Amino acid sequence: MEKSFKPMSGYLYLFLVLVVLALSVFSFTRGMLIPGIIGIVLFIFLIPGFLIIAPNESAVLVLFGAYKGTAKANGFWWVNPFLTKEKISLRARNIDSDPIKVNDKIGNPVMIGVVVVWKVSDTYKAAFEVDNYEQFVDIQSEAAIRKLAGYYPYDNFEDEDAEITLRGGGEEVNELLEKELTERLSIAGIEIMEARINYLAYASEIAGAMLRRQQATAIVAARTKVVEGAVGMVKLALDELKDKDIIELDDERKASMVSNLMVVLCSDEAAQPVLNAGSLY
Repeated sequence: MEKSFKPMSGYLYLFLVLVVLALSVFSFTRGMLIPGIIGIVLFIFLIPGFLIIAPNESAVLVLFGAYKGTAKANGFWWVNPFLTKEKISLRARNIDSDPIKVNDKIGNPVMIGVVVVWKVSDTYKAAFEVDNYEQFVDIQSEAAIRKLAGYYPYDNFEDEDAEITLRGGGEEVNELLEKELTERLSIAGIEIMEARINYLAYASEIAGAMLRRQQATAIVAARTKVVEGAVGMVKLALDELKDKDIIELDDERKASMVSNLMVVLCSDEAAQPVLNAGSLY
């Protein structure tokens, strides 16, 4: 578990190092070799202990394999020169993944890309629980995308009972993605701040067929509305002719009139009228 480490002021030790260096030079000028050599050795020993920590940055400190703590206070510091120092950024970072091919719940190949905002919240886990926490985030993000795609169909054309789809799920799908990433990355001390799908499309091998299917569905829906409207208009016309006693039509004439009206109302192009100068028969 992460624990805090309080380093010593770097300015104090910088002054001490300069004093030691000055005394060493003075000793050599006076012919005192042993004090001069001791001063140089002490100077070389103190120099590696200096540590600069920028804002939203940390340093994991290890002494001969033993974790001593994490320094997070920004500034100029000095620590035991034998400590191993590993810098870990605490800033928020983005992953804008390239779209990858996955299979949805029904098995259709789809392309999904995500944006993930994350940061390190536990430096101990990030440093020691995984080999490379940045690479771990990339790999687990891809694994979470593949698992998410298996929960839902791309749309509800083939799965009409699906209440949530990848295309229409919106925040619910993004929340599940964020939850999945949080569970996978907690081992590395990573906090997920936001995760959402930013690219979604059918894979190229089925995109054309799916587009034609969507177009056909839209055409059928539009035709259904046209037919419903045409039937209503034909019924209205027959009722008006009957109520106002304009003309008496037998079943055969009604059938002919209904046929003509349906052709006129449902046709894609304007009807060309034909005048009949003779009898109806």
